[in-house]
This record gives sequence, structure tokens and C-alpha cells, in this order.
Amino acid sequence: MQKKVKELGITYPVLTDPEGENWKRWGQRWWPTVYVIDRQGRARYRWAGELEWKGAGGEAITTRQIQDLLREKP
Repeated sequence: MQKKVKELGITYPVLTDPEGENWKRWGQRWWPTVYVIDRQGRARYRWAGELEWKGAGGEAITTRQIQDLLREKP
């Protein structure tokens, strides 16, 4: 996993959860689930399931959420 993250140039935190501890802590029901976390470490947005399942538009919606947070003052 670490090798792939480096290879892809990912600089943000990536969580792996092989024991399912975080899954349980967050009360996960669907895989995948995407969380958008703000600068204070609060989960501000969540998308459960495939982003583009049946044309759902989750990628664009999530991107907008990220852009909105990036525009907020630190």
C-alpha cells in the first residue's frame, strides 16, 4: 500500500483498516465510503457507496465539497 501511495504521488493521509477497527468506530455500513474532512479534523461530508453507481454523480459532488472547504479561511 505505501509503495502505491508514493507511486501515485498521494500526499494526503491514507487509512488502511485490515482489522476493521475504524470501520466499526465510524459505524460503517457501505463500502466504499468517502469522507471529506475539514482543516479542524471534522468530517463535513460523507458519501456512502460507489461514487458513480448508476450515474449518481458522486465524484462531481464530492469534488465540489472539497473545493468549498478549500475556499474556507484557515
